[in-house]
Parts: sequence; C-alpha cells; structure tokens
Amino acid sequence: MKTKICELLGIEYPVIQGGMAWVANASLVIGVSKAGGLGTLAAANAPADYVRDEIRKIRAATDKPFAVNIMLMSPYVEDIAKLVVEEKVPIVTTGAGLPTKYMKEWVAAGIKVIPVVPSCSIAKLVARAGAAAVIAEGGESGGHIGDLSTMALVPQVCDAVSIPVIAAGGIADGRGMAASLMLGASGIQMGTRFLVAKECTIHQTYKNKILAAKDIDTITTGKRLGHPVRALKTPFTRAFLKNENDTNKTIEELEEFGAGALRKAVIEGDETAGCFMAGQSCGLVKKEQTAEEIIKDVVTEADTILRGAAQWVK
Repeated sequence: MKTKICELLGIEYPVIQGGMAWVANASLVIGVSKAGGLGTLAAANAPADYVRDEIRKIRAATDKPFAVNIMLMSPYVEDIAKLVVEEKVPIVTTGAGLPTKYMKEWVAAGIKVIPVVPSCSIAKLVARAGAAAVIAEGGESGGHIGDLSTMALVPQVCDAVSIPVIAAGGIADGRGMAASLMLGASGIQMGTRFLVAKECTIHQTYKNKILAAKDIDTITTGKRLGHPVRALKTPFTRAFLKNENDTNKTIEELEEFGAGALRKAVIEGDETAGCFMAGQSCGLVKKEQTAEEIIKDVVTEADTILRGAAQWVK
C-alpha cells in the first residue's frame, strides 16, 4: 500500500506512530520504523540531553526514517528546536501550539515538518510556512485534543490544503484506515493501538487497562485550563473533573493536582493517582502484538476492505 506519505517520508506503509509523552521512546520508535511505519520519538517535557541520547539509540538500531515530536509548550522547546537541526533529524511533528516560529530554520535544514492541526485555519497557516504535510487530529484521540471529530475534520482539511493530510483520532484498525483514505487522507497516525505494542515499555498495568477498556471508558478533563485531555476513567480523572467543576479551585491548584500524573501511569502503573491517556478507539484494542504485527494487521485489513468496496454498492 503506497500513498503520497510513503513517497514523501520514505516509509513502506502510510502508518505513523503518535508521539506520546513518556511513552514514545527509542524502543517503540525502533520497532515501528523497522516494521515499515514512521516511529515518532516524543520529546515532550524532556531536556535536550535525553532527546539526543534517544535519537542516537534509534540511529544505532536502524537506518529507517523516524520523526521527533516536539511539544511546543515544553520548557525545553528552544533547545529541542536547535537539537533536531544539529542531529539532522529527517522529520519533525509538532503539537500543543504553533510551530511557525521555528519552521523557517527547520525547513532550511531539510527537515520535513508535519504539524498536528485541529482546524482548517491552522492547517492553512502551517502549509504557508512550509509544512510538508499535516496531521488532522480529531477529538477522539488520547492526550491533548481539539473540538472537531476526525470524520468532520479530515475531509475539510484535505479541501483546505494541497499538501498531504494524515488522519488521526479514533483509528485503531484497518476499517479506520480505509475510512481515512476515503476521506482524502494519505495516511494515518495511531497512538492508542501502539500502547500495547511489545516494544512499548509502559507499565503492564497501563497495557492491561487499555486491553480491558470499553467504548465509553474515556473522559475529557482540562477544558477549564484551555488544553483538554482525553484519558481513561480512573479515580484520578474523576477527581480532576470534580475539582475542575469546583469554582473555588484555582487554575494553579488544578495544575498542581495534575502534575506528574502521566508519569505515575506510565512508569509506576499507579491506578489511583495516574493519568492513563487513551483515545476512544481503546475498545478496539484486544491484544498485545509486536509493532510489525500491528502495522501488518491494520494495513492488510484496510487493503481487503478497499479492494472489496464494490460489494457495498449495488
């Protein structure tokens, strides 16, 4: 299965692994990239030395393309923005803000910049700034989310820009991939499905919670803070929502309450104080597999659906 994204990024399959903070480390990136997708290293709130070390681990293990995801709210964003140029990172994805401040330098360095966008206006803005593609991410996704659903967002972004569009949010199998391609996307990004990849080093409790999750088991918190987050329903997320709805609680108190919750989930598997970020597709995730098995399952199912599409039309 070849699309514009495969040609643009030099990958075998049009499948991008989401740059999930605390989750998407060198181990997962290597597994995905070796399997023919695009592994994405999450810089998140990590300092430059950590990110550099992870980049070099990836390069030592594979010569396949990979990306670094830069969270623009990070306190280390200036350092990471320079680091990706110094390390000649081939692809950068961005989230949690506008990357236009850095794009001129990145593009001049030969980096393919692929921002995550929640709307057509932002897609147009980054396209004008030199983006090679965009990731149109609907609110079904895990972690930080926008307002529009994937089904509504993707075709509108495809109409708004001439560069390739990658669909994200709520996609965890070949049906979601086939639907995304029919909406005009050139590829997909998945996060939740890769949480249970064998190369993913998160705590086993996190994986078990994803495997046990049902369709209605996620919740959105943080709207009052201006950056809503989707995660599994847990004692932490229920408590956060209760505090968020309490007008006596200040923004500072809410932020303090949430500090470190993702790390507690990923590293410690803390079921009480941890924030287990996940998308609405969690109910589709049924078993642990290698990254290669995940990608091949998704692509094979999508290919079968697309080739047999005529059966649905009489």
